[in-house]
Amino acid sequence: MRNHPAVVEVAVPRPLRQTFDYAAPTGLPAPVPGMRVRVPFGPASVVGVVTAIRQGSPFELKAVDQVLDDGPLLPADLLELAAWLASYYHHPIGDVIATLLPAKARRGAAASLADEAIWQVALDADADAALARAPVQRAAFARLCEAGSVRSGGLAALAIDRRTLAALRRKGLVVRAARRPAYVLPDAARLTPTAAQAAAVDAISKTLGGAAVHLLDGVTGSGKTEVYLRVIEDVLRAGRQALVLVPEIALTPQTTARFAERFGAAATLHSAATDTQRFDTWLKCSAGVHRVLIGTRSAVFAPFQDLGVVVVDEEHDSSFKQRDGLPYSARDVAVKRGQLLGVPVLLGSATPSLESLENVSRRRYRRHRLPQRAGGASMPACRIVDVRGERLQGGFGATVRAAMARHLDAGSQVLVLVNRRGYAPVMLCPSCAWQAHCDHCDAKLICHLAGGVRSDLRCHHCGHRRSIPAACPACGGGELVLLGVGTQRVEAALAELHPDVPRYRIDRDTARSVRRLERDLDAVRSGASSILVGTQMLAKGHHLPNVTLVAVLDADSGFLASDFRAPERTAQLIVQVAGRAGRAARPGEVLIQTLQPDNPNLLALIDSGYHGFAAAELRVRAAAGMPPFAALAMVRAESRDERAAIRLLETAAAALAGERIEVLGPAPAPLGRRADRYRSQLLLLSSRRRILQRALARLARQELKAPGVRWSIDVDPADTF
Repeated sequence: MRNHPAVVEVAVPRPLRQTFDYAAPTGLPAPVPGMRVRVPFGPASVVGVVTAIRQGSPFELKAVDQVLDDGPLLPADLLELAAWLASYYHHPIGDVIATLLPAKARRGAAASLADEAIWQVALDADADAALARAPVQRAAFARLCEAGSVRSGGLAALAIDRRTLAALRRKGLVVRAARRPAYVLPDAARLTPTAAQAAAVDAISKTLGGAAVHLLDGVTGSGKTEVYLRVIEDVLRAGRQALVLVPEIALTPQTTARFAERFGAAATLHSAATDTQRFDTWLKCSAGVHRVLIGTRSAVFAPFQDLGVVVVDEEHDSSFKQRDGLPYSARDVAVKRGQLLGVPVLLGSATPSLESLENVSRRRYRRHRLPQRAGGASMPACRIVDVRGERLQGGFGATVRAAMARHLDAGSQVLVLVNRRGYAPVMLCPSCAWQAHCDHCDAKLICHLAGGVRSDLRCHHCGHRRSIPAACPACGGGELVLLGVGTQRVEAALAELHPDVPRYRIDRDTARSVRRLERDLDAVRSGASSILVGTQMLAKGHHLPNVTLVAVLDADSGFLASDFRAPERTAQLIVQVAGRAGRAARPGEVLIQTLQPDNPNLLALIDSGYHGFAAAELRVRAAAGMPPFAALAMVRAESRDERAAIRLLETAAAALAGERIEVLGPAPAPLGRRADRYRSQLLLLSSRRRILQRALARLARQELKAPGVRWSIDVDPADTF
């Protein structure tokens, strides 16, 4: 046993709820918290992050093999955030820190900024003597003189390789000028804000020196983005940085363009970028090079030199909740990060979450209302369309078909919402009622098109594909029918109804190509008469001034779903997509097809607007003892053995005996089998969050184990049934 003078605590990327002690390395720079180190872990060598340094250990310790950074890669505020995440979500600290780091950082890549140099001829260059015997270099130098300057990425176009460039640099003939984003602050020649916008900006900007949470509650088209821009302008004038979170990659190009137009530059961080691009952006935020960062969920973990404000646009959106791995809510993490850094957080939405509205009621958040659309545009008129007993054509009833023809004839654009991708969700044999199910999940296979013809059946849960059978596999019947509509079927129906009108489909399948998505949205924004078909991706934040009709083809499925949050999400989706209509001079119209026109949730939404619906839904939640009036957590387990997952959750329920919480289950998950793994869940409720957190901490300490069973804790789950 030996007493080491310095002990390095390291979080390793393993699902273990502790850090590990190592001896400080000899002959290497002394590590400090936040640095990455390479350490031996069992038979492997892994990259971990130093969480603390302390003196002395009674044990013989393995030494750190390598110190990978010159300084902390994770600043102190992110280490503190990681500790909170591990505690609040009861998740292993090593996995938490791995989630905070970009993929290349987790693999141990050097934390060096990508070279964005501009190469140019030195002012005092004497090329004649230096290049007398170097014809290749002389020719390259001449091409560079003609070009004036060139970025690193443009060297190949001038036929200048890096070896030639290096030789020119050594001779002092070429110099490098590092390029930084040129942020500018706008002059006063801008649109005059509305009185409500000006009041919101003034109130928010007064809190820029400390922690506060603001809810910007504005109707669609009321100019919430303008409020964000003006607040961020005040932040930039103070020499600080800003973070803007958006729920979808689809919104990133549009938002970035708007911010870059105002401030001259804006960086982005999302999953469509390469690992190298993400790491480079991450490092430049840390170095203060990027002063405005726009990103999706994981951007909430980006390091900053001096962050001044965090904006969460469409704060109600469930895309901010991570489902796999660390089950964090980016909105809630943003609020916590604002508290830790002492900076304000601005949550914006036309349909605020019930949690945020309740936080306003409890005076935890400050609300600023934007009750009218900017520019004098009126809110669209919404109407329920009863399609009971009506024969639908590709999902369209007669009323919607007639309205579409009228708006298109007037040169306007039409947006059709159908919140299901693919062609049809059900393939059925009319003789024996056989249906196409996934071999690996408790889910139906979705029919998809390719090249305009039915191509295959796909599972949207595990990705399994199967060819379309020529006859019923059960009875041999030759006629299989397709029921229901998805975005592809609606698009095909529109091709028959309006063959001469351009159509654009926007869903998960088409949005995989960011370039195609931008191209389609640019075509729509040109204003030419066209039809957009899409899922909820179309409902979020897009400014489409020539859309005058929105058709919601199926409002019933969301309101009738079993999850207690389904009515809230469906109401938000309808209001958000309705807000795409009538955003310019021409008034908008919204038609909502339903087979249940007397649905109380739908009627409340139409008669009283979103806030009337929200008030009624909050009363329902309070009576039921559900969030936001109670704290909720889910314990999930999955295994290839159907009973093994249930047995582990039964053990978990027994371990919680004596705690003052309500335990529901265990029971099979709504999708009981996914990718050949059986899934079960245990629902935990308490009127006091502190009591629930204490029970979860006790459960986490149990370290439940069963062969082949994976289990996890999900605090504040987005999906419950």
